[in-house]
Amino acid sequence: MERIIFYILAVIIIFFAIASVSSRKMLRAVVYLLFVLIAISGIYFMLNYNFLGAIQLVVYAGGVIVLIIFSVLLVHHIELNLEVASTKKKILTALISLLGVVIVLPVILIHPFAVIENTKIIEVRDIGLKMLSYEKGGFILPFEVISILLLAVMIGAIVIAKGNKLEK
Repeated sequence: MERIIFYILAVIIIFFAIASVSSRKMLRAVVYLLFVLIAISGIYFMLNYNFLGAIQLVVYAGGVIVLIIFSVLLVHHIELNLEVASTKKKILTALISLLGVVIVLPVILIHPFAVIENTKIIEVRDIGLKMLSYEKGGFILPFEVISILLLAVMIGAIVIAKGNKLEK
């Protein structure tokens, strides 16, 4: 049953990722991206990485998507048509993607993904305390980097939504 759910999530990710990059409407592309990010969090939850799944939902599916939508709404171009890539760029992108699949797929098929037994169970509370620690090994810096990422996403969304108006 778990394998079937994984394949369903994988198909959802692939379908909506292709829909996101091929859609000419900005809002539709963002909604398709939202479905991709939610399906990725579903894979995290399947692996019992509940904290990563929650972070995926909150930071990316929640934060990034909301920032993009609000940024587009701020400049009043919610139905912005995105430019169509040339056939040459589409072929190059397809070849690079295919090369990525050829490199990654054998590794995924060979790796056993075995569950390690007799290890200490780490609670979400411990992960949270470690991430917010200023001490050696703490992860407060990545949280600050995420805030810069969200700012960059907002600026990028505004630039995309404004389009040629920035030149005037």
